[in-house]
Amino acid sequence: MSTCSSVSRDFGEPVSGTAATARTWLLLEQPGPWGVKALTSSHLDPALGRALEAAAKDTGVRIVLIRRPGRHADRRMPAARRVYVAHTVPGNVWLHAATTSDPGQLLALDFAALGRGDHRSFGAVLGGRPHDGDPLALVCTNGKRDRCCALLGRPLAAELATSGVEGVWEVTHLGGHRFAPTVLVLPYGYAYGRAEAHTLKEVLLGAREGRIVLDGCRGSSAWDRPGQAAELAVRDRTGEYAAQALSVVRTTGAAPRWEVTVAHTDGRRWQVAVAQGAALPPRPESCGTAVLGSPARMDVVEVREMRTTTALAS
Repeated sequence: MSTCSSVSRDFGEPVSGTAATARTWLLLEQPGPWGVKALTSSHLDPALGRALEAAAKDTGVRIVLIRRPGRHADRRMPAARRVYVAHTVPGNVWLHAATTSDPGQLLALDFAALGRGDHRSFGAVLGGRPHDGDPLALVCTNGKRDRCCALLGRPLAAELATSGVEGVWEVTHLGGHRFAPTVLVLPYGYAYGRAEAHTLKEVLLGAREGRIVLDGCRGSSAWDRPGQAAELAVRDRTGEYAAQALSVVRTTGAAPRWEVTVAHTDGRRWQVAVAQGAALPPRPESCGTAVLGSPARMDVVEVREMRTTTALAS
């Protein structure tokens, strides 16, 4: 049976520059079934879900629901739910964890501050502390949004969990159904597409060691799509895999062409030309629609290292 993910794979659609964008991720444990818009169509109080959506709007914070892999229909609610928050901007990357018996407490968080990378309200409201465990692997499994996420994501999450990989959670939505199984790895915020268990284990090992694996990488959620493609291109060109070594410091232009400046912590800079193309031939962007489309793709046209000149002392 043809699916949006099988068609995308068959056409060789590139995954670079396709990650969801969010400087900060807020994860709330919510067992049980999820609907299309999980914050308002799950066993979470829909009024609370709407209030959380409103609180996070335009703050750089993205809220998703998570649950442990395995059977989930009408599971009993745990007395204390896990809550995580992660900031993904290089130079200030962190992942904090807490538990709560009342998810309504999340409304007291300072979402604007969380989006800027300030975690103090998470500690004050929820007693949050730095996460001291393994990196988190969030596998998109919400079949109500797209069947590929359930058909491919849930077996991947289960395989990772049963093989002893720590930090594996199912998550409601990461975007890019056609790249299923899709995975977000925290704290660094890099997303992966067409993930397989053995490669994802390498990704998680790398995250524990503070480095990025490029195979299957869609980009960092800290940047917009042109920035994601540009940063990955510089990594590929230079062989730089340290997680926080590179930052997107400037993006100029507009679709269909951008100039992106990528900076290294050692002072080097690159100018990257990124062009928006169309993935052809037309194909379904999601299994939830019969309409054929040509998804936007980020094509790196040029990577040029910027030479810096230093005045000679007289």
